[in-house]
Amino acid sequence: MLMPEPRYVRNLLARYASARIALAEKYEPKWQRELDDVSYTLCVVTGTRLVADALAAADDILAGAGPCATKPRDALASQTALAA
Repeated sequence: MLMPEPRYVRNLLARYASARIALAEKYEPKWQRELDDVSYTLCVVTGTRLVADALAAADDILAGAGPCATKPRDALASQTALAA
């Protein structure tokens, strides 16, 4: 199995957390659909069958990616654009 892109995994984890938080605040079908969708996608991407296992695998992927995996490819250009 290929290692998924760490930025993609981080995005999935953010979507998962957002859906869980929204559902904890108030049940809405759209958030339940989002949680179901992102849970399924996390399982597929990590090659697991249970969400808890997918979350643990995603953490392992991000831990193994190192600090550079979360930075833009051209950090200097990004910083220059923000400063302008």
